[in-house]
Amino acid sequence: MATKSLLFNQEPVWHENRQGTRHKLPVAVQSWAYESGSLTQRLRNVYGGSVAVSVLLQKWHSPFLSEQKLLKQPDSRYSLIREVLLHTEGRPLILARTIIPAETIKIAHSNLSQLGTRPLGEVIFSYPKLERVEMDVTLIKPCLWASITLDKVAIDQPIWGRRTVYGIRHRYMLVSEFFLPEVLRWGE
Repeated sequence: MATKSLLFNQEPVWHENRQGTRHKLPVAVQSWAYESGSLTQRLRNVYGGSVAVSVLLQKWHSPFLSEQKLLKQPDSRYSLIREVLLHTEGRPLILARTIIPAETIKIAHSNLSQLGTRPLGEVIFSYPKLERVEMDVTLIKPCLWASITLDKVAIDQPIWGRRTVYGIRHRYMLVSEFFLPEVLRWGE
């Protein structure tokens, strides 16, 4: 499993966003999970523009089974997997995992495969016809995080996350974001 992710020891269990799900989440989590715009832009608004990206993993590999199913990809198909930490002044804010199939990269003119330390939100929210197709939520216990993640971020409590399928001209990508305690202080 380590080759599929540096964030997790095993794939998180996700719950479909159904009517009423929002009100079962803590208020601060609701605020971030249901943000309709770019999380990167919201982070910059809250933290004065000083948000940085540390790339933890970026490689072609087959995603987790539930990710393949959401993206309607065959089991053996590789996608670009990117895992990052968004932070400001040494404070970790959001861990993110993005799955981008090759056909989505082609439609986006390779912009999505050459992000470097640029936040994904800067790129995808510039596409005029970006659509949010589906969203799930999760609560991950500390024991499920991989040791490399725990080396970068002290996780001693369950962490809420969302994963969103985005579409660009009917080509899809999956973005999972996990809200660390520092960022939730600004969601209430």
